[in-house]
Amino acid sequence: MPKAMNYTKGSIIYFSGDKDDRIFILQKGSVILTSIDIETNVPLTEHIRQGEFFGVKSALGHFPREETATVVTESLVISLTVPEFEAMFSNNKQIILKMLRVFSNQLRNLHKKTESVLHSIEDISQEKGMLGVAQSFYDEESYKPCCDVCLKFLTRFPQSDLKETVATLYTASKKRLDLQASRKKTSQESFQQTNTDAALKQFSLPAFSRFAKKYEANTVIIAEFEPGDTFYLIQSGRVQLVKCVNAARKNLDILMPGEFFGEMAILENSPRSATCMSIEPVEVLEFNKENFEVLITGNPQIALVLLKLFCKRIYDQKRRLKTLVIHDTSARILDVFLMFDEMNPSPNMADRSRRFNLTLQDLSHWAGLPIEVVKEELSRFVEKRRIEIYDNHMIVANIVDIKRHVDSRAHQRH
Repeated sequence: MPKAMNYTKGSIIYFSGDKDDRIFILQKGSVILTSIDIETNVPLTEHIRQGEFFGVKSALGHFPREETATVVTESLVISLTVPEFEAMFSNNKQIILKMLRVFSNQLRNLHKKTESVLHSIEDISQEKGMLGVAQSFYDEESYKPCCDVCLKFLTRFPQSDLKETVATLYTASKKRLDLQASRKKTSQESFQQTNTDAALKQFSLPAFSRFAKKYEANTVIIAEFEPGDTFYLIQSGRVQLVKCVNAARKNLDILMPGEFFGEMAILENSPRSATCMSIEPVEVLEFNKENFEVLITGNPQIALVLLKLFCKRIYDQKRRLKTLVIHDTSARILDVFLMFDEMNPSPNMADRSRRFNLTLQDLSHWAGLPIEVVKEELSRFVEKRRIEIYDNHMIVANIVDIKRHVDSRAHQRH
């Protein structure tokens, strides 16, 4: 049963860093949430209004609290467990959609901060933006994604002044792609249903089969800047989220089976904020804007799955931004290892050695640094035998030692 709790002025409902799966509703009084801005290290304050929820993201995502909740005046607060919250609000479409839009906006703002740190160009038109994405793929000799983006452009903007430029780029990229194909035989991997996550089981019913789509490896499913009118659930395979920043690609995230992508554009009626491409053969369910609310109304559990995925996405994006705002170059690169260690903790914490399935290119993406800089910085750690570098993985000899190195340079963060 939900509990009604009275708090006196100055009380702390929870501290930043606490692990607590309760969700709260302010019934009467005044509560503020205080946190620290990742970029500036300046304290942030948010006032909770009567009737509003707080503590939702950390409770649903099972993450440590990111803020401290302080009682300003004598207050009455309703405390809910996650199952109680789900039982009470799963059929309330309006509340769930409102939360989804709030979380979507928070995630978009985090993406904008990430772009700012990576010195992205702002206020670019959709058409110029898509052309820039296609050109960046071409410049990196990724000809298939370049062709994909060009075709999307020509479909979306058939009357654009840039269509001749895009068509020329497509022709050049297609020639090079055909040349690559003639030099090597591509092996077609079979699609495999490997995920057994409970969230994915929501969509295993025959009724969803009409939404199924397949993409081969290295295919652009969504292009940054294009209009958003569909979103996707990954059934098998991995999808990479990338942004075009200063004519270069930056890795934002890698999504696994059971996760959604493209939902922000649906909720906010805005252009795509990132390019989503298949790393390997991928099976997805594709939903459009028209059936989105109908889908949620008829399947309340789907809305809760989306809500929890937003919580995870926001938490992960904040962690990545925390890495990008580290000024010291070596500490920023090493913090990528710490980030992956936090997201995939070792079953044997006593063993301080860690293996990471990361390449130099991966580190370059996650740290937002040129690959030459990454190579130079890591060479010092390789010489001291603190890190071993292989073609498709790296081994850190002592993760605690790496954490000390990063923490000693913490004052150099914004």
